[in-house]
Amino acid sequence: MFIRSCTLMFASLLLTSATGAAIPEHPWLEFPGAPDKPGAGKRVVLISGDEEYRSEESMPMLAKILSQRHGFDCTVLFAIDPVTGIINPNLQTNIPGLEALAKADVMIIATRFRQLPPEQLRWIADFLKAGKPVIGLRTATHAFTGTAETDGLKWKDFGLVVLGETWVSHHGKHKVEGARALIEPSQANADVLRGVKDIFVPSDVYTVSHLNPEAQILLRGQVTATLDPRSEAVAGAKNDPMMPVAWQREYQVPNGKSGRAFCTTMGAAVDLLSEDLRRLLVNTVYACADKPVPARADVEFVDSFEPSFYGFVDAEAWVARGLKTEDFALGKPTRPFDRVVVPAGYKTPPVLRP
Repeated sequence: MFIRSCTLMFASLLLTSATGAAIPEHPWLEFPGAPDKPGAGKRVVLISGDEEYRSEESMPMLAKILSQRHGFDCTVLFAIDPVTGIINPNLQTNIPGLEALAKADVMIIATRFRQLPPEQLRWIADFLKAGKPVIGLRTATHAFTGTAETDGLKWKDFGLVVLGETWVSHHGKHKVEGARALIEPSQANADVLRGVKDIFVPSDVYTVSHLNPEAQILLRGQVTATLDPRSEAVAGAKNDPMMPVAWQREYQVPNGKSGRAFCTTMGAAVDLLSEDLRRLLVNTVYACADKPVPARADVEFVDSFEPSFYGFVDAEAWVARGLKTEDFALGKPTRPFDRVVVPAGYKTPPVLRP
């Protein structure tokens, strides 16, 4: 499978797709940072590739904010079909451009159950062995699967080893119960929480059961009865105690240096309509890049952002959508995917333009 994927990827650089459209030689996005901003000189690589939570939409949006509002040089990577060149998160075996990690200061990862070839995994392994900072969103706790191993790191254990947790279960009822993030009182003055007060997300709370005591829990998730931000908390044991939904910890892979990891089990594209969740992530990039965290980071959208609700779609739907990386370039708005079913209890927010 890996050999076939690599062969097809090489062929795609030489040929056009079956539809006649030219396949880009570099199927990823580069957003140079504004040079007069405080993040200038630091590089962030954002890795999308999940079938459900629309990281292909959220990562370019976040990269635009980081680069244009804050000056970070950003590279956004996608799950790419090597035959057609389209973005296809259902394809788990190809994320081109990971060599950008060789010069990166921070990695943001939002993948789900990827099975990448050894030559792609090598770039991530080297980044981790160097002890560089990692920010994991939502399904990053189960970013990889399969039997692959690099230098003693079993990739199916990435979540446990690096982020401190793996996939366990849904704690809130999926697509029915939302989550309100509450600041852990002992961390009220944490730098990454600067300017963060109110986070509500329509993705449910995940079960967290493996997190070690040395992890610094920043936020806990209050399960809400519905997907409406005005919803009341669910009564009973589901919120007693509340699960962690954001934390920081130190990680170390085999034969590697220790490094900083941040994880949040929030992070669906629709979750990032929350201004304070975007601010939390921008703050964390500053902290991971050894830059002072702003008093109130500017997280206004650069381009209009109407994300898709989360949900699985079949392979044919991705072919029909035909997304290319350039669809998320600067100046391009994000529009929702009409093949994703939106639950009756969720009210689509109004168009959000900068």
